Amino acid sequence: MENVEWTAWFDAPEYEFARQVLQRSTATLYFVAFLSSLNQFPALLGERGLLPVPAYLEGFNRLGRPSLFRWRYSDRLLRTVCWSGLAIAATLIAGLPQLGPPWVPLIAFLALWLLYMSIVNVGQTFYGFGWEMLLLEAGFTVAFLGSDQTPPPRPILILLVWLVFRLEFGAGLIKIRGGPEWRDLTALYYHHETQPMPGPLSRQAHLLPRAWHRVEVLGNHFAQLVVPFFLFAPQPLASAAAGIIIFTQLWLVASGNFAWLNWMAIILAFAAVSDPVAHAVLPAIPLDWQTASAGTGSGAGAGAGSQAPVPWLVVVLAATVLLAVLSYRPIENLFSHHQLMNASFNRWQLVNTYGAFGTVTKRRIEIVVEGTLDPEPGDDADWREYGFKGKPGDVRRIPRQYAPYHLRLDWLMWFLPLRTVHEEWFYAFLAKLLAADRPTLRLLRHDPFDGERPHWVRASSYLYRFSTRAEFRATGQRWIRTPLYVAIPPSRLPSGA
Repeated sequence: MENVEWTAWFDAPEYEFARQVLQRSTATLYFVAFLSSLNQFPALLGERGLLPVPAYLEGFNRLGRPSLFRWRYSDRLLRTVCWSGLAIAATLIAGLPQLGPPWVPLIAFLALWLLYMSIVNVGQTFYGFGWEMLLLEAGFTVAFLGSDQTPPPRPILILLVWLVFRLEFGAGLIKIRGGPEWRDLTALYYHHETQPMPGPLSRQAHLLPRAWHRVEVLGNHFAQLVVPFFLFAPQPLASAAAGIIIFTQLWLVASGNFAWLNWMAIILAFAAVSDPVAHAVLPAIPLDWQTASAGTGSGAGAGAGSQAPVPWLVVVLAATVLLAVLSYRPIENLFSHHQLMNASFNRWQLVNTYGAFGTVTKRRIEIVVEGTLDPEPGDDADWREYGFKGKPGDVRRIPRQYAPYHLRLDWLMWFLPLRTVHEEWFYAFLAKLLAADRPTLRLLRHDPFDGERPHWVRASSYLYRFSTRAEFRATGQRWIRTPLYVAIPPSRLPSGA
């Protein structure tokens, strides 16, 4: 009798829809992450990249962060890792491993976790983003959700709710403890304009009345500092809290480009959404997954009426204990006056601390890269601007929507004026432009020289701001930019290079 009561608590058949969303959507984000690495890693970090991994591995601590590349790196091996990740993720998206025993999706997700961690741990500054460790932690935790042959395990669902709680509440605390603009409700006066990579609707969002921006900030504080606690409440409160988080994250998706950060938060929030609530909101979602799957032959939810086998139960409980023990440092960090943002406390990047935009930049300064074919680099030379895919440049161009795809070069270009333009990778980037390096040029939207080598390149600093509606009608420009100074003077390759 006690065993029946225990498994009745352990099994959560009323969260089958949540499991389907969590598994397939997390796999989708892994697919995007591996695709992003396949397309960009060799040019950024490959054997002939801006920050070559082979040189980095010379000082790599082999007892430190794990990576398949710690003994040897090659672009061919990198591509093998990426293609393997893409293939595994595709099968999970299709739901194929989930049709078998729970060990099959477990192994598939752990493989994704290990493969992508191998990339992140040698990715240096190009992979130094909080959503990298978020994807790793989510992939590891989702691995223990089991398959369609067993009900979703309640302890793992609780741990996923705990993850989205840390993500949201940590971000809320870092704002309250950060810049005064979050406390005086003026942060959104600037954020839509100065965020790293605006989207097609960012200008419209920026031009909304300031009273609305203050409401936005209040809504953000409510969604991040109050709502996360209700994720642990009984139903339907937990689902309602998840719905608020999903809604606010969709607004961030619509108004900017933050790789897969917002999409991951949306996916994780579904861990708190029960089948009855999901069915009430969208009747097309079946309330009885076992009956629905029997009618379609899909196998989804086949475990809704069964119990988890004891060996699987032991594995899930072991993972639960591990993640619970590792939660001590993140909890301590949440209550610290010196709260860390986007930090990992172990080399496996599990149970991390998260946060974003503790302060908001008030002015948007862009580094514009130009080249010329003229032999002398004077002001009267024909300087032509390189175009980036996501970073603002052309003042008439509508910003594009790229998220959840991650444009790593464009993101780091945003950090240059905030830190220093004299970064090793940026000088390497300028040298690649002088050499008309094809892999590097493929990272850009526009090469003004069509593959020809420029004689000189330079980097100039500009102040960017969104045009007003009147300015747009008069000029057709979505951005108004003002030259500030030459950040890096005209440079060329050494003679004979």
